[in-house]
Amino acid sequence: MATILEPGQIEAAASSPPFLYLPPNNLFTLRALRLERLADGHPMADYLRLIAGLCRVQQRLMDDPPVAAMPEPERLRVCVEHGLPPFAADSLVRENVWLPFLEALLQRYQPPPQAAVENAVATLRSANPGLLKAWAIALVSGQYSMLPAELVPFLGAALQAAWSHWLLSSPNLELKRGDSLSQCPACGSPAMAGVIRHRGKYNGLRYLVCSLCACEWHAVRVKCVYCEQSKGLQYVSFEDDRHAANQAPLRAEVCPGCNSYLKLIYLENDAEAEALSADLSSLMLDMRLEQEGYQRPSPNLMLAPGGD
Repeated sequence: MATILEPGQIEAAASSPPFLYLPPNNLFTLRALRLERLADGHPMADYLRLIAGLCRVQQRLMDDPPVAAMPEPERLRVCVEHGLPPFAADSLVRENVWLPFLEALLQRYQPPPQAAVENAVATLRSANPGLLKAWAIALVSGQYSMLPAELVPFLGAALQAAWSHWLLSSPNLELKRGDSLSQCPACGSPAMAGVIRHRGKYNGLRYLVCSLCACEWHAVRVKCVYCEQSKGLQYVSFEDDRHAANQAPLRAEVCPGCNSYLKLIYLENDAEAEALSADLSSLMLDMRLEQEGYQRPSPNLMLAPGGD
């Protein structure tokens, strides 16, 4: 088993790269800043700024979390002992332990004067715990048609804040790889995107970023994280020119074997890039690949894709 390491905390004597990195404590502040910067001149500027506002509330939840909102330590220990994700989303989302984060988010969030946003917040505030959990179960399981699309960013924000808080509050857990390359070792959720590191001893390595708790785990490059084959992989970006494409900060790794793709963020070409904001700001690439018949298994919990 591999011990979780804080970002930048690499043992010089290690013969293999760190398996897993925790997200930074100011994760949501960094996301908000990046989203606000990307919003300038972007066709989805209003949406990016909306998510940036939610990220700032998420950071407040991290800095001042709801009291006693934490899974039982014994549960975490047993999961780790048996090689299971200790913060398994498919089971914890069915319990009440995350609901204080949603309640606190709705209390602290000041919605902009937009009818759709106000209605979404009002719907969540008036819903009973059973319905809230049903919607959240649908969200983390990728069944987007089972909940109103306008609720997704707010539920996603609360879930992300809860799971990231739990992960950062349990730094000494030892985690094993999931059943698939794309499965988060901490919570079992699918990866949202990958990042290619650009500094230090492990320059050029790929780490996958969890769509829920935001931890990063190592996955070898030039291998589809879904079907684990390497033949025929292609790398697609907004740039048509081959030289320009090789310098693009974001490219999709397209697998003809399973007809799927995963976005990769190349930090050497944009050192300040961040997975969630890079993903949301590059939805035109998703539209292009969808038109070409490729599927995206990787979710972004701040946006409903319009179907299952």
